[in-house]
Amino acid sequence: MNWFLITQELSFQKFMKQSAYMEELKYDFNEKAELRHIETHEPFIFNYYKNTLERNSKRYQALGHLLECYIYELLEKVCKLHKVYIPSQAIMEPRSFFFMSENALTNTSLLLVLLQDHGVFRAGQWSQQTIVRHGLQHGSQIPYIQLALQSDYGIIVLNPNDNFMDLKMEKECQSPQGYTIESSSIEMFQTGNPFSLPKGAQCIPKKYSSTPEEHTAYIWNHFILKSTARNVAFVVHGYGGLVFMDLLVQKKWEVMNKVYAVALIDSAHHVEHQLGNDTQLLAWIKHHCREWITSHKPLDKPVATVLKMDCPKVSAGTENHSLAPSTSLQSIFKYLKNALKAKTSVHFSRMPIVTRSCTKRKQST
Repeated sequence: MNWFLITQELSFQKFMKQSAYMEELKYDFNEKAELRHIETHEPFIFNYYKNTLERNSKRYQALGHLLECYIYELLEKVCKLHKVYIPSQAIMEPRSFFFMSENALTNTSLLLVLLQDHGVFRAGQWSQQTIVRHGLQHGSQIPYIQLALQSDYGIIVLNPNDNFMDLKMEKECQSPQGYTIESSSIEMFQTGNPFSLPKGAQCIPKKYSSTPEEHTAYIWNHFILKSTARNVAFVVHGYGGLVFMDLLVQKKWEVMNKVYAVALIDSAHHVEHQLGNDTQLLAWIKHHCREWITSHKPLDKPVATVLKMDCPKVSAGTENHSLAPSTSLQSIFKYLKNALKAKTSVHFSRMPIVTRSCTKRKQST
């Protein structure tokens, strides 16, 4: 991937120049997509103000909002994805959105869905902190999106952490490029907990997106399920794994028939608690899921699992949870390709309930 062309085409400094923190945040992405100071070329420094945690936190929050807007802009202008508001009819109430490629719903063959971990970060990011520390190559979802598009996938990028709007604010915070970031996002960046509401805030949930589970279920019902793609794959990270398993339980037959492979990255799911003793689901995840977990072992080396009923697990090639999506990228796409080749056209359906009358009729014949 030519990050030099990408960062030249859309410079992060354009966002910085219209920020109230322009002097304190003189940063841009270099040719390796690493965030560096434009004068000293040093990585981001949190303690800009000596011994002043509150001011440093606000400065870091400002950087986070600008990164959020910048990633959205990259998704649309570089990756050529479309921003889709949900629900489309709810114009006068708080609502969320997600991104998808032009052919996401009409590609009859392949569709890839990206589902991130929980946190303050939004669509297009695996980890905001990783973007700051290690760059776009490791912290953003853009490498996955670009590789998926090159492999002829339609792509859907979920936005599961965009859950609330704060009514206490007189007006929403506007980015230089017109992207809206609600004040709830600002406060949650500081707390680091996407499920706790900011102090003093008057938050209302966004319709059909008040939780990551609700957001994912809505897009499944109204977009993924209605797509023409015969082969749907998911790549999920952290809490996204728990969200996918919730979807699998709630939409059992639909998911088992529509999804051919799931790549879980250091997932937070719990098979025993979520799937219970459902033998069909347990058999399905063993054949259709693989998890890349943080480990000291080399990439793709098998890793033992405590629960025999869980899916196969291999090493992500790193012990850093936030870097796991980046280190396992090539391995995951190889897995998706092989899973597609090995796919068999089996249709899953509810087993008929055998009654006594049915048994008697069979015996009489």
